[in-house]
Amino acid sequence: MCGIVGYIGHRDAWDIVIKGLKRLEYRGYDSAGIALMNGGLKIHKKAGKVSDLEAHTLHEDRSGTTGMGHTRWATHGAPSDRNSHPHRSGDGKLSIIHNGIIENYSVIKEALQAKGHVFSSDTDTEVLIHLIEDIHSDTTDLLEAVRLALNEVIGAYAIVIMSQDSPDQLIAARKGSPMVIGVGEGEYFIASDATPIVEYTKNVIYLKDSQIALVKRDELVVKTIDNIIQTPYIQELSLQLEMLEKGGFEHFMLKEIYEQPRSVRDCMRGRIYPNEGKVQLGGIKDYADKLKNVERIVVIACGTSWHAGLVGEYLIEEYARIPVEVEYASEFRYRNPIISEKDIVIAISQSGETADTMAAIELAKERGATIFGICNVVGSSIPRITDAGVYTHAGPEIGVASTKAFTAQVTVLTLMALYMAQQRGTIKQSDLVSMLTELDEIPSLIEQALKSDEKIAEIAEKFKDSSNCLFLGRGSGFPVALEGALKLKEISYIHAEGYPAAEMKHGPIALIDEDMPVVFIATKNSSYEKVISNIQEVKARKGKVIAIVTEGDKTVKEMVDYTIEIPACNEAYLPLLATIPLQLLSYHIAVLRGCNVDQPRNLAKSVTVE
Repeated sequence: MCGIVGYIGHRDAWDIVIKGLKRLEYRGYDSAGIALMNGGLKIHKKAGKVSDLEAHTLHEDRSGTTGMGHTRWATHGAPSDRNSHPHRSGDGKLSIIHNGIIENYSVIKEALQAKGHVFSSDTDTEVLIHLIEDIHSDTTDLLEAVRLALNEVIGAYAIVIMSQDSPDQLIAARKGSPMVIGVGEGEYFIASDATPIVEYTKNVIYLKDSQIALVKRDELVVKTIDNIIQTPYIQELSLQLEMLEKGGFEHFMLKEIYEQPRSVRDCMRGRIYPNEGKVQLGGIKDYADKLKNVERIVVIACGTSWHAGLVGEYLIEEYARIPVEVEYASEFRYRNPIISEKDIVIAISQSGETADTMAAIELAKERGATIFGICNVVGSSIPRITDAGVYTHAGPEIGVASTKAFTAQVTVLTLMALYMAQQRGTIKQSDLVSMLTELDEIPSLIEQALKSDEKIAEIAEKFKDSSNCLFLGRGSGFPVALEGALKLKEISYIHAEGYPAAEMKHGPIALIDEDMPVVFIATKNSSYEKVISNIQEVKARKGKVIAIVTEGDKTVKEMVDYTIEIPACNEAYLPLLATIPLQLLSYHIAVLRGCNVDQPRNLAKSVTVE
């Protein structure tokens, strides 16, 4: 949510900041703005897209070598020009951009209004810059004023501040919201993540919680909000610039769907040895003994990651024989969960910055649980606060609706399930050899599943005007149904629900008529005959059925309106294949409806606020 870009150096700041904001569009936003040091502090901001901001400032003087920009996802105050960032202090000399939420802003605002401060927006962010201004009036050091102000606020923030009286510096700080500083020669770059920075430097510093940075062209000072000087650790980015381009595809989402053979392969590389029947996960090897005796695993996640966690539940219970509970991270800490030092908690997040998941992790840590993380973004917050974990190595995912992140998470959970089974002796060696051999072939099978794209586009044409849709599956097909429904509603704005197929007659069957498309996960597995019965129940009520079937299946084909074939595979790997056509179906329907596939309305890629 929201995006931050800052620059100080010798180059034109506008070009760097505007390009950076475009790279951060995937995070989701409703307005954009830029502040430049240009003979004074100049601010340009506009509700709408970054392109609207560009058009709005086309005839303005946009020169200057110090600047900062922001894309806002509305929390306090509706999307509008006045609520867009950057915000000014009352005297106009300070400006701020901010990701996060200041929870006690109303109390601070009342106190400032009593002192005569007048506010021009509805945001909590403007309150913060007024607070800094108020403290700064009693101290000549702006950095100290920022530090003292941050000790008064409750909530999450990543901020950058510019001062008209100190034109050769930026001040940045973070708590709960991500921030990275790129290190160049005589220049520094600041951003919410590395995507705007990688074009200019590979050397970065990930600012830690409760740290403040004073950034000048030739100097960087980092301290804590307790005023303790820090020595920042500079690391090298592995991110490649070409990963951030569409590569000839019409949308990032389509590119990322087609990247899945590669991303799943990268998840497995160096971790499975089919000939030896061995899984090796270096990130959690130090906890092998605990895994042998663990009595319960709790998975915490949100959205698509929660669906991946459900798949993990099936796999871990089936092969490692460990009880698993899958929890919404957003609800976990509000119901006094029973967690102890005996438990292992697996936290799943594509970005590694999901606020609800991070809060759930902190609670679990307080209760003494061992925390594993599954994350895609190297250097993000969750890998830093967990005890151990496994990266998915899916590469940057720019499309807001997760595709390759889901299959990468499922792949890692599959590896973890088999690793746990290996450690606990709950799987025969011959069976492990067989399963790993089949798993090694999954990237090739995904490539085959992608060949149905043209047929799926034709089916999408038939259902693009639907108002509702049901997705049904059994066993591990149920999380696939949930994920398929989520993809459709996220990017096409069609109401869709996922259900266990057996639950259909306990309510959802009342919705079925000739206008209701129903998508079944109907592959040949242990629930095949039961799913066929469910299909017949829908057809008896004139529902339109689209079935995901195993290649060559004629039985289901004769019953339903449309079939999409996927290659035969071990039932354990069904989610990795059955998800592919559902992603493509949602994509094509959304395109046909004229929706913004990569940036769906109201959504953000990285949900960094509660």
